[in-house]
Parts: sequence; structure tokens; C-alpha cells
Amino acid sequence: MSGPDIHDDTADDHERFERELLAQDRDARRPSTADLDDEAARDLVRDLLDAGTVTPVVDERVLVHEPSGAAFESLWQLAVFHEGWTAAGNAGETES
Repeated sequence: MSGPDIHDDTADDHERFERELLAQDRDARRPSTADLDDEAARDLVRDLLDAGTVTPVVDERVLVHEPSGAAFESLWQLAVFHEGWTAAGNAGETES
């Protein structure tokens, strides 16, 4: 053999591995709504109502997320929004 085999070249493997690890870390920091089922959403919204973070507007049949002012007709949408809003706040992305 006169030179290195291009199929055995592993020079860039460490860079690919590092990029993959960084992508996994980034994904792990993002909130996931995949495990937020209807029951978990109801529990979360109930807790938010008890804490005063969410206010029901009975005449309009909506729930208002007080810190953001956003209104929702769906418990699940409100729960998903609050999870994302909280994650953004923890990352320093929301206004105080």
C-alpha cells in the first residue's frame, strides 16, 4: 500500500462525535411535550389555577395565563405554553 486507505481514515470522527454530543445536549435542554398527556395537563393547569398564575374568564370560556397575558381555550395548549414559557424564563429569554 502506498498511502492511507480513505475508508480507514478516522481523522474527522472526533469532530462528528463532538457535534453529535452537542446536539444531544441541546435537545436535552429543550422542553418536551411528548410526555404531557391530558391528565398531566389538567393537573398542571389545576396547580396554576391554585397558584393564581392562570385566571378563568367564564363568560368567554378561556383561561388567561397571567404572566404573559395569553388566553387559551384548551387545557393542553395552556399547559404546553406554560412549559415552554417556564423553560424560556429559566434560560433567561422572557421579559421580567
